[in-house]
Amino acid sequence: MVELLAGGDPGPHPVRVYKDLDDSLRHAGYHHFCLTVADIEATVEELRRRDVNILTGPFQVDEISRKIAFFPDPFGNVIELAEVI
Repeated sequence: MVELLAGGDPGPHPVRVYKDLDDSLRHAGYHHFCLTVADIEATVEELRRRDVNILTGPFQVDEISRKIAFFPDPFGNVIELAEVI
């Protein structure tokens, strides 16, 4: 289980809808968390099949030996997927 907590006004806030990864970086505070997956291509394909908006990726980052992709959850949290290569 992952629990995300934030301070501030406990009232409801509008969900942020991101156009792409750069758009998500324009907001202050918590940005994203990462989940490791065994096969990022298959995972992203399954998310797309379920109509999940993929913000970017998958793409390879040689410096960290990972393939990564990003998508928002229904509440506007950005989730990174990473496959070790």
